[in-house]
Amino acid sequence: MTRYLAPIAALVLALAQLAGCGVAETAGTAAAVAEAEAQNAKAAKEAQAKIERQLQEAQEKAAEQRKAIDEAAQ
Repeated sequence: MTRYLAPIAALVLALAQLAGCGVAETAGTAAAVAEAEAQNAKAAKEAQAKIERQLQEAQEKAAEQRKAIDEAAQ
């Protein structure tokens, strides 16, 4: 009986190591994907903030132009 137990134990350990490698690889891939998503989200927020600043500047400029036109009309 012991003669069969050692090879079975070795096989179980080998399978456990292979399964562990797959889990680690999957976890590493998931971490890389999550990091890329976080960078994309950060870039999107920065782009949104830039567009909002540009919009605010355009609105301020338009308000100044309207004020100048109103003053010139008087």
